[in-house]
Amino acid sequence: MATKHEQILHYIDALPIGEKISVRQIAKAMTVSEGTAYRAIKEAENKGYVSTIERVGTIRIERKKKENIEKLTFAEVVNIVDGQVLGGRTGLHKTLNKFVIGAMKLEAMMRYTEAGNLLIVGNRTQAHELALKAGAAVLITGGFDSEDHVKKLADKLEMPVISTSYDTFTVATMINRAIYDQLIKKEIILVEDILTPLANTYYLKTSDKVSKWHEFNQQTTHSRYPVVDQNMKIQGMVTSKDILGQDLETSIDKIMTKQPMTVNEKTSVASTAHTMVWEGIEVLPVANNSNRLEGIISRQDVLKALQMNQRQPQVGETLDDVITNQMVLMQGNVKGEEVYSCEVTPQMTNHLGTISYGVFTTIVSDAANRVLRSYKKGDLVVENMTIYFMKPVQMESKLEIFPKVLEVGRKFGKVDVEVFNEGVMVGKAMMMCQLLDRS
Repeated sequence: MATKHEQILHYIDALPIGEKISVRQIAKAMTVSEGTAYRAIKEAENKGYVSTIERVGTIRIERKKKENIEKLTFAEVVNIVDGQVLGGRTGLHKTLNKFVIGAMKLEAMMRYTEAGNLLIVGNRTQAHELALKAGAAVLITGGFDSEDHVKKLADKLEMPVISTSYDTFTVATMINRAIYDQLIKKEIILVEDILTPLANTYYLKTSDKVSKWHEFNQQTTHSRYPVVDQNMKIQGMVTSKDILGQDLETSIDKIMTKQPMTVNEKTSVASTAHTMVWEGIEVLPVANNSNRLEGIISRQDVLKALQMNQRQPQVGETLDDVITNQMVLMQGNVKGEEVYSCEVTPQMTNHLGTISYGVFTTIVSDAANRVLRSYKKGDLVVENMTIYFMKPVQMESKLEIFPKVLEVGRKFGKVDVEVFNEGVMVGKAMMMCQLLDRS
């Protein structure tokens, strides 16, 4: 049976898009305490079912699909620009497909403004009205208000009119930044993107007998299955090793490995790969927050996804990408004796104008990563890193990075990295990397 928390989440999920909800209303509808209702609403917000907007409240919004992640809802725009909703609240759940900056003559502005757009404009009442009639929402900059008849029109057409105290340039930058952040998130593959869903998962119950395992094994040729109780909560894992020499009538709960490792749907695939290789696990059950089985994920799925992701063009550039793009191979004729150079740009510095600790760590780990790739193909994860020595380095300095492989095994590599600036050593680090084989 589902917990009260899960029941509330199902209830919220079933509400119509655009519906306003409150803690008191949920508590009353589901006969739970206000504390339980509040926790469930917060979880619904994390899952993207609802959005809470200052001076408006919490509304049910459309849950964005991964491929549609670069689209923002008007509710999210209100939060991004610290806006105030003047009219058309019922349309806050809708998504905008592009924004138009209204810094031109009215006729030209309207040529560019289409349904589903967001017109960013100052206190030009006629533009507000025409944009709404064209099916677009309006964001008024500079803290200006709009006319009452525009607000009524917004309510009637269910398209929001929002006011913000920021200027047009700042607002456009903020919205662009939000879209850009989402594009970077889009690149991060999560377990939920590649798991085998519950409907296609073979699992055993604690009350099943060993004979059931043999039945599944013949049907699927797989040998690893999660074990659940009558409430679908994960209790264990059974493999061929557990079954060996067991009587067909033996109960599964007597021989299963109890309290197995699990992952959540929102766990990143990179983190899951690390766990699976480190622990030598072939299959992991995927659990929700109540430890209920949601599906399974195999090592093969994980490594395939990592390979696929490397072939994808990078849509949004992270700070790590900016730093590693600065690194250039100076010499590398002899295997294991590569030397890299990197210029310290202003964005790589801290408030003192010297290289930041985080950037130095990225440079060192990237150099180790590159030098290990000449020994082993595949992905690697830094297991631990020790920075012995680090001197302040000014911006626009040229660094030379000397990574030296000390040891390479089947699963691990050990690298020593020395960093110089104009012939003077400015940093020294040692790291142990775990190698994820792509077999």
